[in-house]
Amino acid sequence: MTETVLSSASREVAIGFGRPFVMIGERINPTGRKLLAEEMKNGDFSRVEADAIAQVEAGAQMLDVNAGIPLADEPALLARAITLVQSVTDVPISIDSSIIEALEAGLAVYEGKPLVNSVTGEDEVLERVLPLVARHGAAVVAISNDDTGISEDPDVRFEVAAKIVHRAADHGIAASDVVVDPLVMPIGAMGTAGQQVFALVRRLREELKVNTTCGASNVSFGLPNRHAVTGTFLSMAIAHGMTSAIMNPLHAEVMTAVLAADVLAGHDADCARWIRINRDPDAPVRERRGGRRRPQA
Repeated sequence: MTETVLSSASREVAIGFGRPFVMIGERINPTGRKLLAEEMKNGDFSRVEADAIAQVEAGAQMLDVNAGIPLADEPALLARAITLVQSVTDVPISIDSSIIEALEAGLAVYEGKPLVNSVTGEDEVLERVLPLVARHGAAVVAISNDDTGISEDPDVRFEVAAKIVHRAADHGIAASDVVVDPLVMPIGAMGTAGQQVFALVRRLREELKVNTTCGASNVSFGLPNRHAVTGTFLSMAIAHGMTSAIMNPLHAEVMTAVLAADVLAGHDADCARWIRINRDPDAPVRERRGGRRRPQA
């Protein structure tokens, strides 16, 4: 059984076959969030702090942290964001950047074993990112595209993923520390996008024996009632073997679908988590998850 173990300074989270699905909060990302981008660029990280706390309280077991803002000092911003998130939560972090200097800055301040998001199949990228991942003892997200772009053929995407896994091994990175993103395309633009991902996830699990993740909200881009589509996609992906996703835990429809899928897949022993969370729908979120009740205003 493949397990990818990530950690903060005080907490471990394992992504793995047969384990509960790991929800990686997506909201600390200025892409498409103009107000957050402007605030971070101006040194205001209050929204980063609030988003970190809210996502963990909603059930995220990890947080993705991105600071990609045009014309900003991304390495400095990413390091500051990671330091702040570590100070207000105890969950492991996915350090998210396509800039090697930003990844280096984030890894330099991180306490524990992070997930580096990400590496693609281009030889130049592999030779820059994989040594950094190995040196810091991190795990890495493998994006299944290369210098030819994103193939519509899932067999090509599988071969790119296999290449990354094998190249990672050359750098001493075990397959258990490579989490493959099969690339979820918008279903509104590619009608077979869901079917392709489901088939690819199954192959990645059975043939490469690696864990998987994705940017879940991509599948519903441009559609009405998109959270219902995202939640249904995730429940079906879990049934095919997907073990984690970068997603928004603040959307109740998506969270409910994931938690129910874990029950039906046998990943929630005796339905204990489902019962605990749903036994009193009117209770505050923290109380339903075993925390203390918030004081009433």
